[in-house]
Amino acid sequence: TINEYTNAMHDIRTELSKRILILDGAMGTMLQRKGLQGNSESFNLTNPETIGEIHNEYIEAGADIITANSFSANSISQSEYNLSEKAGQMAEAAARIARKAADEAPRKIWVAGSVGPTSKSLSLAQNINDPIFRPYSFDGMAEAFEVQIRGLINGGVDLLLFETCFDALNTKAALYAIGHIPEASDIPIMISASMSDRSGRTLTGQTMEAFYRSVQHCSPLSFGLNCSLGAEEMIPLIAEVASFATCAVSCYPNAGLPNEMGEYDESPSQMAESVRKMALAGAVNIVGGCCGTTPEHIKAVAEAVKGISPRAIPEPDDVLYVSGLESVAVDRKNNFTNVGERTNVAGSRKFAKLIAAGDYETGLQIAAGQIENGASIIDINMDDAMLDSRLEMEKFLRYVSNDPAVAKAAIMIDSSHWETLVTGLKNAQGKCIVNSISLKEGEEIFIEKAREIKALGAAIIVIAFDEEGQATTYDRKVEICRISSVSDESTKS
Repeated sequence: TINEYTNAMHDIRTELSKRILILDGAMGTMLQRKGLQGNSESFNLTNPETIGEIHNEYIEAGADIITANSFSANSISQSEYNLSEKAGQMAEAAARIARKAADEAPRKIWVAGSVGPTSKSLSLAQNINDPIFRPYSFDGMAEAFEVQIRGLINGGVDLLLFETCFDALNTKAALYAIGHIPEASDIPIMISASMSDRSGRTLTGQTMEAFYRSVQHCSPLSFGLNCSLGAEEMIPLIAEVASFATCAVSCYPNAGLPNEMGEYDESPSQMAESVRKMALAGAVNIVGGCCGTTPEHIKAVAEAVKGISPRAIPEPDDVLYVSGLESVAVDRKNNFTNVGERTNVAGSRKFAKLIAAGDYETGLQIAAGQIENGASIIDINMDDAMLDSRLEMEKFLRYVSNDPAVAKAAIMIDSSHWETLVTGLKNAQGKCIVNSISLKEGEEIFIEKAREIKALGAAIIVIAFDEEGQATTYDRKVEICRISSVSDESTKS
């Protein structure tokens, strides 16, 4: 029930303030050790006892949080095995197996429902010769995640863990799916990204902070890193995460880097020593293991951090952060943010002609030029009587996401058409700004739109305009802004 989830959330937050919590280790490694290879999630249906045994081994090793065997229990991933229709059933079975192990444990154990990113990217084109095509839409991916998350909730998870995230737009689709599941509204969310290398960027090119800003709207219980590298290589990366995250920080690395045979050689003691360094530096709240780790690794890690104080979670500051591939701070102290507006068909005749001709590559050069000249946010508007603004917004943003020189900037989605605004938000991996909404259609419609924008992770520009028209006095502007900011909790982000 919602009350049970709320209690679990309060319970784990209290525990996080007292000590570093231990997450379990790799499921795939343990399945292989027990002679099971192939579609890991199918074993929830065919070999539930084995999955339960693995959970119990991690609990005995010291894990406080066990992860349901549901990483790829979604229709997109299961399509590779022609088992898409079984995805929800696999997810629910995974949760029930983990729930049983947790309930039978001699101490408090939380169950996290694992939600992987799928092998598809909403941000990057599969074919460089066709920058617009994506094998799945935002809505299609959200629907797949919704079935998976419903299964996990029905199976009794305490937490939702979105892990090995390499594309923030995929993650935003998963978070958006939660909004369609009333039972999920109070379940704590853990998010763990995967970096492509030591540079601290995801596969799609985002910095760790830019990724965090993209998903921060869900108020996660924790944000951190998993997979990617071994623990020693993770130390500087997790220190950086700890410098900006205003939630708990998690880290569960691989057992070193894979060798030429694709195996992981780092011993439990080696891994534990590196994780201990993170803990002593005050950088982590949750630690565990990813690829190649076993109960022996988790036991060593648990012993290594025992008695070390958890990272103190800082209060958020009063700064608006948006992002593209990089994070952008809109700080009142600086009082100036450069927004490039030449990618607006209403403001640039040259850009309008390029879009009408379908010359998106040259249009990108205009955007890149603005960034080179100091713009950290790019305003994109496709409102023109001769254009399908929704379709053109989608096409151009997909071109943008494949061009790092342009994608580094935050995006301002600018349109007077609601469908175009929403389409824009569903095609940008960073935290965007919506320009704009107002109260001219009344508070009810305003709040409805504000909720949708928040669910899609964007900031909002609110125009001082209501049913009576444009505010003409300072007092009237203040009154409209007051109404728009306090009418409903959903508008406050």
